[in-house]
Amino acid sequence: MPKAFVFPGQGSQFVAMGQGLHDESSAARERFAEADELLGFGITDLMLRGSEDELKRTDVTQPAVFLHSVITAELKMPSPEDLVAMAGHSLGEFSALVVSGAIAFADGLQLVMKRANAMEKACREQEGTMAAIVGLDDQQVEIGCDKIEGVVVAANYNCPGQLVISGEVQSIEEACAYFTEAGAMKVVPLAVDGAFHSPLMASAREELSKAIDETHFETPSCPIFQNVDGGPSTNPTEIKKKLIAQLTAPVRWTDTIQAMVKHGVDQFIEVGGNGKVIRGMIRRIDRKIAVEPLQ
Repeated sequence: MPKAFVFPGQGSQFVAMGQGLHDESSAARERFAEADELLGFGITDLMLRGSEDELKRTDVTQPAVFLHSVITAELKMPSPEDLVAMAGHSLGEFSALVVSGAIAFADGLQLVMKRANAMEKACREQEGTMAAIVGLDDQQVEIGCDKIEGVVVAANYNCPGQLVISGEVQSIEEACAYFTEAGAMKVVPLAVDGAFHSPLMASAREELSKAIDETHFETPSCPIFQNVDGGPSTNPTEIKKKLIAQLTAPVRWTDTIQAMVKHGVDQFIEVGGNGKVIRGMIRRIDRKIAVEPLQ
């Protein structure tokens, strides 16, 4: 049965994430120790003993989710010949690239940390936020965003009927009021500290671009279906280009999953995180799709 690994992003963290991996495997403990040394701080301690609030910090969340996913895949990967595709939601794309062999573990972790720091810096430079719009179709949300003054854009096309918008705080507040009036089932402001996947991340993209350009990429073991267009990539130059564009472009997750099904994927495996976020979105895209967690 052709399988695909899918990796979660920010928002899939949980208290004591990685505890089981750390307790059960010496190989996992070696990876955690390597990560502490590479990052120069105790990410392992934060993952195993940090509070919910500590784990929500972008500079902790991103390396923590990445580590949890990559170590889970390394220890529990099914027969590799069954894997015909990989994808990751936003941050999760870096996990997919490491597990597929496109980039080395150390390079991937350092890129994730640079990404997190660059995004935090961009958040301080330009205050922004995000909100989930539930119960309207994509076109309705896109048209609504165009009617609001200031920066407000579609950021995450997660599944039909659920689209996350991103932008300046006042513009997002006005958009939330507009979509409530327009008949949205739910309008949910998100507890994030910035306008991810929007033009407000331009400075972060510029900063990360240099680091990605300087990192060595190989051809992955299977196609990586990337966020910016939902399509498959195997060429290292193309992968780099799309990875850089990802910070200011929307995550086209619905397109990604549908393209992977057309590619022949019969079963999706959510690797790491809380095992719920990606699975929930995929089931709302198509309830016939088989998806299970690998934790």
